[in-house]
Amino acid sequence: MRVHGVVRVPGDKSISHRALLLAALARGPSALHGLLLGEDVRSTARILRQLGIRIAPLRPGTAAVVRGARFHSPAGALHCGNSGTTARLGLGVIAGQPLRARVTGDASLRRRPMGRVVEPLRAMGARIDDHSEGRLPLTIRGGGLRGIAYASPVASAQVKSALLLAALTGHVPVTLTEPWRSRDHTERLFVHLGLDLRENNGVVSYQPSAASLSGFDLAIPGDISSAAFLVAVAILAEGGELLIERVGVNPTRTGVLAVLQRMGASVERLNLGAEGGEPVADLLARPATLRGTEVGAAEIPSLVDEVPVLAVVASRATGDTVFREVGELRVKESNRLELVAANLRAVGAVAEVVGDALFVRGGTTPPRGRVETAGDHRLAMAFAVLGTVPGAQIRLSERDSVAISYPGFFTALKTIGRNARHRD
Repeated sequence: MRVHGVVRVPGDKSISHRALLLAALARGPSALHGLLLGEDVRSTARILRQLGIRIAPLRPGTAAVVRGARFHSPAGALHCGNSGTTARLGLGVIAGQPLRARVTGDASLRRRPMGRVVEPLRAMGARIDDHSEGRLPLTIRGGGLRGIAYASPVASAQVKSALLLAALTGHVPVTLTEPWRSRDHTERLFVHLGLDLRENNGVVSYQPSAASLSGFDLAIPGDISSAAFLVAVAILAEGGELLIERVGVNPTRTGVLAVLQRMGASVERLNLGAEGGEPVADLLARPATLRGTEVGAAEIPSLVDEVPVLAVVASRATGDTVFREVGELRVKESNRLELVAANLRAVGAVAEVVGDALFVRGGTTPPRGRVETAGDHRLAMAFAVLGTVPGAQIRLSERDSVAISYPGFFTALKTIGRNARHRD
């Protein structure tokens, strides 16, 4: 496959969730430009509506208008769909408010751990009834929180964000540390919106203020996790180049670019700028000859969502690639860790999981076989990327899951290939 063209990817999923939640807590209307319209973000909008927030219908090409208001206890359960971010950050928002809510999700989400958020929220004073061994469904009664100094045992932006949102809604201070630095979109939004948040040597601290959060306008950059799939297509292509415009290049999210560079790829950052407290750039990607590498534990928080696509890229490199300490992938939308390895083997590559490490051996044989996505959008897109290499014959068990984060992904794949043919 040859590539050519200029494309944009959907708005950043992580920022979209957080922007909706903060807009709901603000006084007055907020306008969110470039909000991701995937299923996960729609889940966050849905539960906010149940809590009494007015959100205009979410439509492509139109700013999402959110009118912040006082939250109230919902009439029914808050169903978070397949979105772990909706559930965990939603618990943080509810924890500081005098209301009661039952939180649940689909079968996949009900298998995912919530204890890492529940335990520190309980330490802050939230009353959470948990009858499912640290998993959904659960009932939370918020209000009456106390400040906390919390050392998280895991590097998790969702844990950190849940506690910051609880501190904001509960009007209490919080101090947080992590073993490794996780993505910092919540911290950047707090600072951008004038909230008293500070970071010093890896310690994040928030102090409540008498001033209320006012409505705001926010432009959301393109999601680098979505852009990574198109970058990978360009790197594995037979020729051409691809420009992806207005991608967020937050340093806590660009680990995927650093790893690709070590593997021999060249992805240029052009037209550097900033939007809404986030750095943005256009990414120019071209085909490259790749070599294996080692991805260490400290890098994983900055690229955890990109491990599947990096693994399929590694299967086309020369030599071996190892991803250390990626056990967290077992509790994503699927058992992502085991499925990446099993699916690579199913299409003729060499891959294995040893403990919490993933090993991939590169090769040149065209990948052929059936891939089980288990309804996981990252797996569907990663193996669709592998399906673009010469001679590939890959069948996905389903494609609908990509609507979670990148509804137009398969159209984009066709477009960048069609543009290259037309250019020739």
